[in-house]
Amino acid sequence: MSTAEARSTDIPAAAPAMAAAGRLVAVVVTHNRLDKLKATLARLLDSPAGELAAVVVADNASSDGTAEWLAAQQDPRLDICTSATNRGGAGGFEMGMRRAMEHHAPDWLAVMDDDGRPAPGGLAAFHALAMHRQPAGAADGGGWDAVAAAVYFPDGRICEMNRPSRNPFWHGREFLRTLFGGGRSGFHVQPSDYEGAGMQIDVTSFVGFFISADAVRRIGYPDPELFIYGDDGLYTLGLTKSGGRIGFEPSVRFEHDLSTFQAGGADPQKSDAAQRGRFVPLWKAYYYHRNLLLLYRMAAGWLFWPVLLVIVPKWLMKLRHHRGDRRVFARLMGHALRDGLLRRTKVPHARVLELAGEG
Repeated sequence: MSTAEARSTDIPAAAPAMAAAGRLVAVVVTHNRLDKLKATLARLLDSPAGELAAVVVADNASSDGTAEWLAAQQDPRLDICTSATNRGGAGGFEMGMRRAMEHHAPDWLAVMDDDGRPAPGGLAAFHALAMHRQPAGAADGGGWDAVAAAVYFPDGRICEMNRPSRNPFWHGREFLRTLFGGGRSGFHVQPSDYEGAGMQIDVTSFVGFFISADAVRRIGYPDPELFIYGDDGLYTLGLTKSGGRIGFEPSVRFEHDLSTFQAGGADPQKSDAAQRGRFVPLWKAYYYHRNLLLLYRMAAGWLFWPVLLVIVPKWLMKLRHHRGDRRVFARLMGHALRDGLLRRTKVPHARVLELAGEG
């Protein structure tokens, strides 16, 4: 790959018998969070080779000793891809998923950030879907093209930012629930759904996301030009729009260790909401709003234009959260709106930093 150096692992000539869903390969994207990465890899590699055949780590140009630590690891299931530059989450997932598909012959990929990891028994529960819930003639994975895990904080609370959703523009119940004040709960799966049977969804995150190799071959890889924010939503909604079926499966549990948002005892869900009000660093505002426009356009279809009249004034009100940086925030917002409406994603990260006054 032109953007990465890779340390590959050969597929064993006599691999252990695969579990019910076939050959599962994990993809982990990391950047300067070595402690989180260590915990995630330890959890993954606790699984027997029959449950997890290989782990591809996409290192996004970490500078905290991650590369050196990874180079010293001896587990033959590890395959390390190191990017020469930080390509953002989107570029990392594209690099890691491509590596997994081209070098590890997977039947399924399990995708996660470095601070997301399967709960104990989570991978076994995924394999059990194929054994216990597969309709006659359906593909492995319980008849789904992709599976979204139920993601929790380590203390057992539902992780709000990883709650899967159904597109309200495609489903009448969710549309009405959102229209009449439901907010995020109008179109996201309900807390009660975490105790129920599996259900079909349209959109999910890349924490605890399982996708069949057949689906990847059909729709390709995440768009690396998105850099951060919305790449998972656009990818999974695109899979659904192409006819793919994504299942939310509560029996498959993941943990998302967002302790970086918990300093001072803060609620990480509230902290995440606050972070969306004031962007730190400021350049993130560009990607957040540009990519969200792309997602809204895919989700809403012809209703995108009236939706735009509602969301843009709300976005502009965020100026009040950026006292001292309002001129820079307005400049980033203006470019985000223009590029989102023109579907322009090939904007170099250096240019975004320049717009934010950090170039």
